[in-house]
Amino acid sequence: MQKVKITVLKTTLNKELAEEYGAEGLTACPMLREGQVFYADYAKPEGLCDEAWKAIY
Repeated sequence: MQKVKITVLKTTLNKELAEEYGAEGLTACPMLREGQVFYADYAKPEGLCDEAWKAIY
């Protein structure tokens, strides 16, 4: 299986929705930085947060 390239383009947080529906103190993902690159096949690449992987997978 070939690996795919995953590039973090942007990290955002909708403050209005976070205040209404999110947990207190919720912020944009602190694990990812714009421009980071990961290579993945069927397994989550090291350093990529679980929630981002769930959304991609």
